[in-house]
Amino acid sequence: MTTNTESGSLTGRMRAVALAAGRGFVLALVTLPGAVVLFTLTLVSMALIPVGVGGYTTPWLLAGVRGFADRRRVLAAEWGGVRIPSGYRPVPEGANSWARTYAMLRDPAVWRDLRWLQVDMTAGFVTALLTAALVFYPLEGLAVAAGLWRAFAASGGYWYGFVHVTDQSSALLAGALGVVLLALTPLAPRLLAAHFRLTGAVLGASQGELAERVRVLTETRKDAVDTSAAELRRIERDLHDGAQARLVAMGMDLGTIEALMDKDPTKARELLAQTRRSSADALTELRDLVRGIHPPVLAERGLGDAVRALALRLPVATEVNVELSGRADAPVESAAYFAVSEVLTNAVKHSGADRIWIDLHHAKAGEGGDGMLRISVTDNGKGGAVIGAGTGLAGVERRLGTFDGVLAVSSPAGGPTMVTMEIPCA
Repeated sequence: MTTNTESGSLTGRMRAVALAAGRGFVLALVTLPGAVVLFTLTLVSMALIPVGVGGYTTPWLLAGVRGFADRRRVLAAEWGGVRIPSGYRPVPEGANSWARTYAMLRDPAVWRDLRWLQVDMTAGFVTALLTAALVFYPLEGLAVAAGLWRAFAASGGYWYGFVHVTDQSSALLAGALGVVLLALTPLAPRLLAAHFRLTGAVLGASQGELAERVRVLTETRKDAVDTSAAELRRIERDLHDGAQARLVAMGMDLGTIEALMDKDPTKARELLAQTRRSSADALTELRDLVRGIHPPVLAERGLGDAVRALALRLPVATEVNVELSGRADAPVESAAYFAVSEVLTNAVKHSGADRIWIDLHHAKAGEGGDGMLRISVTDNGKGGAVIGAGTGLAGVERRLGTFDGVLAVSSPAGGPTMVTMEIPCA
């Protein structure tokens, strides 16, 4: 039993080292060219603002920088377990390029991103490259000892570290050096973690940005209060105009029936049948009203089955994939349910899609967050969906913001459209 446990532990460590090396290699390939290109183009664009050209190009480049930084935040959470909040100020909806440019340049998070690009192309690149080199370079030494040196013998030999390999004896010395370096490979996961901690230290929010975060939370709280008040007014209106009016009419009909029982039994029976139909209609309206407040299937069977029930009522073929390990708090489930409902309504009404895919996933601590509910809704429609173009997605964003959740939309012209929602939950 002890041997099997030790073998499994060794296998797990080797897998972690290999995974860190692969991720470090991917980061090294992206970090240097991506950071250099974005930083250079952004500086050139900002320098061209006084002559007019930069006012049109800068918002797009800053949006690209933001996307590049947000992608690194995702990788830091998924690969390194480091949560890095963004804290960007909202860009004015429907604003022209110049208004967007000045709004983004006044955002401290934008300048923080530009500082991070400089760190990412230097120290970030080095830490990512060393993570991969700790594993791949010792393997290169072993390959040289195994005969790789012969491919370079005609060109004057091969340098491996400080060893000049010209024959088999020097190749064996390079192999010995590779074995020594191989002992350092367990440091690869720690070096990768250091890369993401460095990213978090630069991209993380400062005190001023924390104050901005408080402002955003205050706004989302106000939105939540306004939404609740509007919902209460809707419920009162629906009750007054629907079920209440029917119940009052039923009471009047019952009084008439009571008076006609002896005088005109036939008419009384007709009114009784009409009252029965009115009671059924009132019950249906009450059920619809309750379902609009909190669907019974959501309370009884959870978010997964509630979304499946939503999908069954859609006129579009919909595939639902649910991987939830448990249930979140009722307010979180309710917010997620109505957010999905709104996104599906938008997809059916505006996308022209004939197929929709819904995925619900609960990310645990080792998968990018401590209790993060992730929902993606994808359709194969015409695309072109943006936050702020209408009230639908903007309302979803406000609903999620109440719970510190985020909404991301990827919808190029021609489709497909993917709407991703993340809500922190226990």
